[in-house]
Amino acid sequence: MARVVFTANLQRHVDCPQTDADGATVREALDDVFRRNERLRGYILDDQAALRRHMAIVVDGKPLRDRTALSDPISTTSAIYVLQALSGG
Repeated sequence: MARVVFTANLQRHVDCPQTDADGATVREALDDVFRRNERLRGYILDDQAALRRHMAIVVDGKPLRDRTALSDPISTTSAIYVLQALSGG
């Protein structure tokens, strides 16, 4: 099972402890997490089921490539970090 980790900044807004999830892609792993925590889905994904602009995902140390379908592959040893993207100027 892949490990899904939500940063402390995100945890201040919604209850989302780190957890293990099944799946072959980021989408499948997140859907597994969302089945247990439906409120989290609306915070991370937009109404088109794509990653929200203010969110970022890092898989095994690399930024998520497919922000729309979340089709980046994962393995049972993957670490998926979900965090709020920083912006400013």
